[in-house]
Amino acid sequence: MTNGKKVKKVSCCDAPAGRENPVEVELYSDISCPECGHMEREKMPTDACLFFYYCKACDARLRPNIGDCCVFCSFGTVPCPPVQLASGRESGSPARGQKD
Repeated sequence: MTNGKKVKKVSCCDAPAGRENPVEVELYSDISCPECGHMEREKMPTDACLFFYYCKACDARLRPNIGDCCVFCSFGTVPCPPVQLASGRESGSPARGQKD
């Protein structure tokens, strides 16, 4: 409590307040290994960013590119849920790096 008022903590995973049309978040992304090219469909966590990912084909350890928060933002077809919420990207719109 601050000055007698309750303060709600907001995390990066919270939906923006006051939206009339909430953003629909995609939970699956196809992650591609830059080492061997293997692609795997993975469910993304909604409450955290995944920093490391091990390729199921070659066991390479993937980590995000500089400036990205997680491996889905670097190597996935869909950015992670916190980034989707922050950008207001609706399901069905082109993912980062893809064209219509």
